[in-house]
Amino acid sequence: MIRKKIAIVVNNSWSAWNFRANLAFAFKKSGYQVVFISPYDKYSEIIKKHFEFQDVSINSKGINPIEDLKLIYNLYKVYKNVRPDIICHYNIKPNIYGTIAANILKIPSISNIAGLGTLFINQNFITKIAKSLYKFSQKKAIKIFFQNKNDFKMFVDEKLIQKDKCEVLPGSGVDIEKFKPVKKKDNGVFKFLLISRMLWAKGVKDFVEAAKLIKERYQNVDFQLLGYLDMESPTAISKKQMDIWVNEGFVNYLGDSDDVRVEITKADCIVLPSFYREGTPRVLLEGASMQKPIITTNTVGCRDVVNDGVNGYLCEEKNPRDLADKMEKILNLTNEQRNAMGKAGRRKIVKEFDETIVISKYIKSVEAINRDIN
Repeated sequence: MIRKKIAIVVNNSWSAWNFRANLAFAFKKSGYQVVFISPYDKYSEIIKKHFEFQDVSINSKGINPIEDLKLIYNLYKVYKNVRPDIICHYNIKPNIYGTIAANILKIPSISNIAGLGTLFINQNFITKIAKSLYKFSQKKAIKIFFQNKNDFKMFVDEKLIQKDKCEVLPGSGVDIEKFKPVKKKDNGVFKFLLISRMLWAKGVKDFVEAAKLIKERYQNVDFQLLGYLDMESPTAISKKQMDIWVNEGFVNYLGDSDDVRVEITKADCIVLPSFYREGTPRVLLEGASMQKPIITTNTVGCRDVVNDGVNGYLCEEKNPRDLADKMEKILNLTNEQRNAMGKAGRRKIVKEFDETIVISKYIKSVEAINRDIN
């Protein structure tokens, strides 16, 4: 019996391995062949140990229409060569251009709209083009998954998609066995930790400003930043700016990490003051799953992870003073109250955001597509 082949298309191999590997292993366990299609980086070699891998060049930040037409052609060539039976697309460009290429070859595809990013923060001409491309391409997708209800509602209200082919997932889910509570060694220093790509829209500056306010009134409080300094992105924080903040003495920059659990374990509270158009931030799911209180903005995607006052606090976006107020609330809780918040967060993740929920929905969708094919 020839096994069906599923392609998973992502705009970089790091996120392909870190965020989609468990889904791929579940497909494999269910009897499918799996091929990852993404730009080559060091994580591609890890992928190759377990799955087929095909390199494709994707400039996720570019807006050159000639380059995007070339991407459609390049994806078309890869798909024609790999000959998958079903394709699962992630990220904006694979969702749009990959779906178009798959449709040309009459390969059924599934899109995953995981947040809308900086493109949808300030609506402009480029946003209108993006919406038109979504509308055109997603007519050709068999199934569309969203990671929060707000994005789903916006796409439906603006008639960008057909409602009956859509479903809302609990973000990307989180591996609750991998991200489980580990007792923190108390050294007398309270640690607030922000984990993210170092982009302005992730609220990094607001975190720094709030740190300044807190350090005026409290001692033995540490503010840490963990994440990639993306030097190529126009919305990224520069190394020069990061060095200025670190030299001022208000925050510590930890660089990036292949295993965020190490730093989450050492933290007392996970903070993400994002005004980026998030899906459901993975780091909030991971932090809450490891039983840490959460502070995040009352914005699309972020608010879904926090029951305000129960497993953390919601703050106003672009408001460092309000963020500092919520940090002060966390500092003034007793250890027992903070522990209770952490446990409430863990219960919420296990009930609502377990990765197995997401994987189950994907497998059901793939099985339904296979029945239609046959």
